Amino acid sequence: MITQIPFDKIKYVLLDMDGTLLDKYFDDYFWEHLLPEKYAEKKGMTFGMAKEELLARYKIHEGTLNWTDIDFWSREVAIDIPALKEQMRHLIEVHPHVEDFLKAMRRHNRKVFLLTNAHYKVLDIKFRKTELGKYFDAAITSFEIGYPKERLEFWEKAAKLLGFDKEQSLFIDDTKAVLKTARAFGIRYILYKAYASSRAEKGRSRQYMALDDFGDLLDGGKAWYNETGD
Repeated sequence: MITQIPFDKIKYVLLDMDGTLLDKYFDDYFWEHLLPEKYAEKKGMTFGMAKEELLARYKIHEGTLNWTDIDFWSREVAIDIPALKEQMRHLIEVHPHVEDFLKAMRRHNRKVFLLTNAHYKVLDIKFRKTELGKYFDAAITSFEIGYPKERLEFWEKAAKLLGFDKEQSLFIDDTKAVLKTARAFGIRYILYKAYASSRAEKGRSRQYMALDDFGDLLDGGKAWYNETGD
């Protein structure tokens, strides 16, 4: 149980999507297996060669808007990425206890915002599959902002757009580079989602308090709220 997050002082809950709320296995499988497989078929090369080429190309654009721009990658590999993701949407899964946590935040009148680097087309696919969209006061993508979450400019524009107070905000993400920028911006309370994928090992961090499971934010939760739930 995480006892160092004073929810009575938090009014805004800022959440990442992939790896944090949703099992990152879907994305890992798509980009590291399915797309290389389709690319290999298209190019008449081995799966190993296709994967090696694509991973190198992904690396070039990591941390930029291109990184998660599925229209960009559709052009790069000449494959309809949105359509391929739609075909595999049955693999999209919500992490354990996420919905319980979101319900609790709504019940206690917290403002809940989704902040994601995911492309808006991917956001639409995942919201339709999971129905998590109903729990958010607003959801914004890096494409709307014009910068990825790894850039301070994202946070400056997001704060103005959403109106959250960084001193009264909790942010949860599975990417350390994003957490570093959020901390530099001044977000007061930060948690690192340690288990991003159900098929991968637990992530480690010495810099950030780790959250293994959203159930850890529910156990004994009554002690974190005052009598009025403010």
